[in-house]
Amino acid sequence: MTQQLPQVPSTEPELTGVRNFRDVGGLPTVDGRRVRQGRLFRSGHLAHATAADAAFLSTLGLHTVFDFRNAADQALDGPDVELPGVRNVNIPLTDPADGSEFWKMVRDGHLDDLRKVLGNGRAADRMTASYRSIITTRTGEHSRVLHALAEDSVPALMHCAAGKDRAGVSIAISLLAVGVERDAIEADYLKSNDLHRRYRVKRGDASSAAKSPEVMELLSPLFEARGEYLAAAFATVEEVWGTTDRYLAEGLGVTPETREKLRVRLLDDPS
Repeated sequence: MTQQLPQVPSTEPELTGVRNFRDVGGLPTVDGRRVRQGRLFRSGHLAHATAADAAFLSTLGLHTVFDFRNAADQALDGPDVELPGVRNVNIPLTDPADGSEFWKMVRDGHLDDLRKVLGNGRAADRMTASYRSIITTRTGEHSRVLHALAEDSVPALMHCAAGKDRAGVSIAISLLAVGVERDAIEADYLKSNDLHRRYRVKRGDASSAAKSPEVMELLSPLFEARGEYLAAAFATVEEVWGTTDRYLAEGLGVTPETREKLRVRLLDDPS
């Protein structure tokens, strides 16, 4: 597939039907390099992209869109819009049945139900456990992503539903693989909390009570990017594999040669 060089805009666009879009270019590595602009993007799903959104995305020279949603997510929001000449690769990072009753309760449950399931720190605990699980149970999927980036899939866009959790972890792993500083990875991750990026919480009941202050406070740990969640993912890497290098080599099967290919594709030329 022949791709034109991306025409990277000078300022970040605010897309109408796509939440949480951004270029991760510019992030610093531990050895003084930076992620190249126009190489790696992240966002929420593209199912509701407007014609103008799609036209903008088509200027980026994308080779591949990685969609980390599962079948249930896609049934809820729909498939991504088609971008001419761009490969769409669906790699679900959660199972369709995983938590389906839980998420139905989030959309439709009454206040008492939400209190029982989400109150007293239970919502944040669930999110932390989810981040840990993605690290330990989705090594094959993340290996596939890194090898694809190393071979032929750049420029690439990664997304899930909100572009916060599954895409957030996948972007973090990709950035770790090329040596981006952890503080910089976290700072980019936390941008998902910006008002214009945040996922719009969907509730089945349209009444004001369905989104009362207490309801929204109970739901907030599910829809916020929190440093403690990403820290739990990083901690899991160290608890299971000892170091990031061992995680990449033994957990994901990424060789030093593949990591160098990733650096060539994703980082600015060394000065």
